[in-house]
Amino acid sequence: MKNIAQQISTDLNLNFSFVRNALNLFEEGSTVPFIARYRKEKTGSLNEIQLREIFEKFTYYTELENRKQTILQTISEQGKLTDELKTKIESSLLKNELEDLYLPFKPKRRTRATIAKENGLEPFAEFIKSQNVHSSPKVNLVSEAKKYLSKNIETPEDAIIGASDILAEEISEIIELRSFVRDEFWKNGFLVSKKKGKFEGEQTKFDSYKSYKSKLGFIAPHSFLAILRGEEEGFLSVKIEVDENKILDHFDRKLIFSKDKELYDFYQKTNYESFDRLFRNSISSEIRQMKKEFSDKESILNFGKNLRDLLLSSPAGMKTTIGIDPGFRTGCKVVVIDSTGKFLEYQNIFPHTSRLSESAVAYDTLCELIEKHEAKLIAIGNGTASRETDKFVTEVLEEFEEKPIKVTVSESGASIYSASEVAIEEFPNLDLTVRGAISIARRLQDPLAELVKIDPKSIGVGQYQHDVDQKLLKTKLDETVESCVNFVGVDLNTASKELLSFVSGINKSVALNIVNFRNQNGAFQTREELKKIPRFGAKAFEQASGFLRIRNGENPLDNTAVHPESYFLVENIAKDLKLPLKSITQNPAKLKDLDIKKYVTEEIGEPTLVDILEELQKPGRDPREEFSYAKFDDKINEISDLSVGMILEGIVTNVTNFGAFVDIGVHQDGLVHVSQLANKFVKDPTQIVKVGQIVKVKVTEVNEKLKRIQLSMKAVS
Repeated sequence: MKNIAQQISTDLNLNFSFVRNALNLFEEGSTVPFIARYRKEKTGSLNEIQLREIFEKFTYYTELENRKQTILQTISEQGKLTDELKTKIESSLLKNELEDLYLPFKPKRRTRATIAKENGLEPFAEFIKSQNVHSSPKVNLVSEAKKYLSKNIETPEDAIIGASDILAEEISEIIELRSFVRDEFWKNGFLVSKKKGKFEGEQTKFDSYKSYKSKLGFIAPHSFLAILRGEEEGFLSVKIEVDENKILDHFDRKLIFSKDKELYDFYQKTNYESFDRLFRNSISSEIRQMKKEFSDKESILNFGKNLRDLLLSSPAGMKTTIGIDPGFRTGCKVVVIDSTGKFLEYQNIFPHTSRLSESAVAYDTLCELIEKHEAKLIAIGNGTASRETDKFVTEVLEEFEEKPIKVTVSESGASIYSASEVAIEEFPNLDLTVRGAISIARRLQDPLAELVKIDPKSIGVGQYQHDVDQKLLKTKLDETVESCVNFVGVDLNTASKELLSFVSGINKSVALNIVNFRNQNGAFQTREELKKIPRFGAKAFEQASGFLRIRNGENPLDNTAVHPESYFLVENIAKDLKLPLKSITQNPAKLKDLDIKKYVTEEIGEPTLVDILEELQKPGRDPREEFSYAKFDDKINEISDLSVGMILEGIVTNVTNFGAFVDIGVHQDGLVHVSQLANKFVKDPTQIVKVGQIVKVKVTEVNEKLKRIQLSMKAVS
């Protein structure tokens, strides 16, 4: 591990001992959130991003080392492993470089070169190589070729072609040439896409790429993935073009030494044959895969940023909430949940009907529910009939002096949750649509606690999410959810098993054990009670306890991010300040001027002490932003209500490489192109906006037929 740790520290320009310590902690079973929060002294306060980079590098180099051992063993068994080759393999740091070294020794299927060798042409090929020198005499290949005629090689031309096949394959295995061609494709190659002939007269969603050519390095990830999708669906033909003459000139300079014209011409043809048949397709495929991996990572990174912003959206708070899943024909599903998210009541109302009796009943029913349960929040889904329902609720609220806060909530993924095993287990006797309304209400109370129950891919904040590496996507999104959950902390007495399963050190089975223990024994009073839970051992307690909160428990520190391993230190501080432990979180002024250096120990240094004091000064503080919500224009309900020049308030629903989508309350998100995000050049839209952000936009273009809305944030006051 030492060599790998040293290489990682070099790659990432990080202190070697911190990298080594991080890897040791990881090997011992510590999670990224735990290491980042509670082991700052050992890692030099490396953050989660840096730690994940270290662990990804560790995985890469570990796989590389394993591959090296396999390759060394294979070549050794062939009796072809030289000291020089062994050194090159052992010092290789790139997977494609390693595979280039292995290529000449890799078991091959039957090729034109192997067939030529079977026909006895290898000595002829060696002869040609021996003649390829500056001082070589005039060579007569036809005359020499006659020596190798056989049953399968009937003419001198056949022998010359066979020798060329052997040499072409050898050329394709030269590492320096493969590296050169790879660099040319990657750095100077052009991706060319064309619409396939059979779709020539049709309008397709890939028309932007029907006659497209761009340098590979300049193509945005979303464009590359779109082109690949167009190719996969049969609309586009795609290839990478390079300057063949530049490559072949390089081959000639590196491989041809003879001044003999016949030999020179032979090698030129062989070089072209090698490039065209053995380099072009394999390197092109390799480069496409490299670009695909890069595009996948960028798209997944963007997805992760959006997901993080969505999960960390400001919560309205745990208050009695009415959730409404709007509808026309089937009515609006209305539910009430209490301040813990518990389902209380359900009604189906029909406010959008021509029958006055039904709309009157709907009006009275909603009034009664608000009054009966003293509702503080009303969450309205943003799907079909959302704006009409919003208008109806506004009319109802005129009856109340103390009005509940009314908020439009995204329904993305609610239907997925409604039909999921999680929802069925939680509400086995409720209809799908009712479960959806409950989810909408809970999203307003606490977005994070509710959204963790849904597959992140269903939430609608990704870009080409079905085109990217699905395994990598799942890993990165799970990491994002884990990071958010542990950043906020979890209420041990109200959290669902789904939320608990993302806490550091807790898996799904342990999360279920926690919920079962809570149901059987009542609310937790101390973190120490966690040790009584089946399969919740010392390691799980170490990793998880600091992220679990107990409100109004026996120990005030249990409602903070202070880890139980540091409680003794807080007790010493309280003693020195002559304060009871239960009062220490209520005296921030005394803590502010505390000299923390006197409390430094071998295990606990200043970084952890700073964190502890911050927690004691703001115990149980939610790190998410203060709650706010968009106010849609009551006069704007459909896309037909829009006109160019309007200034509207909206909420960012998705951020992509090319701009941001904004919900302005017309059932169709508008696009703020990256060029319209600010009065300056914007390279990365996530530096300007984020999912969930409330923004003001100007309508610049409306196309009702295509349902396309263009917006601008430039100079909008």
